[in-house]
Amino acid sequence: MAHFAKLGVGNIIKKVEVVSNDIATTEQAGVDFLNNLYNTRDVWKQTSYNTYGGIHLLGGTPFRKNFAGVGYTYDQTRDAFIEPKPYPSWTLNETTCLWDSPVTYPDDGQRYSWNEDNQTWDLV
Repeated sequence: MAHFAKLGVGNIIKKVEVVSNDIATTEQAGVDFLNNLYNTRDVWKQTSYNTYGGIHLLGGTPFRKNFAGVGYTYDQTRDAFIEPKPYPSWTLNETTCLWDSPVTYPDDGQRYSWNEDNQTWDLV
């Protein structure tokens, strides 16, 4: 199945639709199908359910850095879907188009949540 993200004002994703691969044989074919279905001329961008951080999880070719979600932004310059910034202190990783915390997440098998006030990972 092919997935398509509908872009709204400011290239914010409004919804994601699934289209059969038999119909969406190309990105344009999928876009045309959705616009015919809804009788619109919306802007749609294909997105890959298996792409995260610029890596295709099944070993294929990564597609637009990340799978689009409602509220994400489509960055035309990077040709990437970017989730909303979770905290003011986090920065965008240009390679993955994911947000990086200023402190690396602990790798000890425990669960943590980000504390923006102290700029630390607090044990949950």
